[in-house]
Amino acid sequence: MDKQYSKPMFNGNELNDKVIVVTGGGSGLGKAMATYFLKLGAKVVITSRNLEKLKATATEMEAETGGRVLPLSCDVRKYDEVEAMLDETIKTFGTVNGLLNNAAGNFISPTERLSANAFDTVIDIVLKGSKNCTLAFGKYWIKNKIQATVLNIVTTYAFTGSAYVVPSATAKAGVLAMTRSLAVEWAKYNIRMNAIAPGPFPTKGAWDRLLPGDLKDKFDISKKVPLKRVGEHQELANLAAYLMSDFSAYINGEVITIDGGEWLQGAGEFNMLEEIPSQLWDMLEVMIRSKNKKE
Repeated sequence: MDKQYSKPMFNGNELNDKVIVVTGGGSGLGKAMATYFLKLGAKVVITSRNLEKLKATATEMEAETGGRVLPLSCDVRKYDEVEAMLDETIKTFGTVNGLLNNAAGNFISPTERLSANAFDTVIDIVLKGSKNCTLAFGKYWIKNKIQATVLNIVTTYAFTGSAYVVPSATAKAGVLAMTRSLAVEWAKYNIRMNAIAPGPFPTKGAWDRLLPGDLKDKFDISKKVPLKRVGEHQELANLAAYLMSDFSAYINGEVITIDGGEWLQGAGEFNMLEEIPSQLWDMLEVMIRSKNKKE
């Protein structure tokens, strides 16, 4: 079957007038989204703490797309570095009107095994980092009356919570609350705020850290997804490009889940009945009808 979902949704200049900063844009999903933005005509800034890796990625992305990429070292936990990154972006491209808060950190661990510093590291990158970027950029946009869009990458357990990733769940829930709150407060400045909650989109770096060794083979994530597959990077990039584009101009304060139904699979009280074979359903139906007749 032709996998239409793995293909680009747009193929023109839908982001031609955009200058977009992608935090954590040097690898994984951030790189996939940033690359697609470039293909649609955007000028892109990618940031992380590793400048050498960013430069190599920027060269690769420019060769693939013919677009223009500015790699900037920035620790999003530090507000002064965020301000410096913003200043350099404006100096290079003249303006900026899109921000993708994608930088993240995570640990899979029983919470009691985490040090306070490990917990803080995730909170600082995800929640404080997203706050720092959003606040710095928002002040610039409001002062200069620039129409802009912020897109935050959260997760489905931002609204359900999840054991064993408590720092991440805590931080992402905060980012989601900030998204919805500022969507209302900053709409009058023509600043839209939205979020994407991705399900499993495996990336080598992140998944190797979260599920080292043969753990990722023992835990087949696709089995938890009703569609019985994991996401492809282009699917996420398609959604991100749409939300960054002016085609989504009336979407504000929304979190869009793209997970094949995974979180709903775990949420329904009787969803485990999926495991019952059809023959057993036939037997149960006979038993239930028999019981109802007696009553």
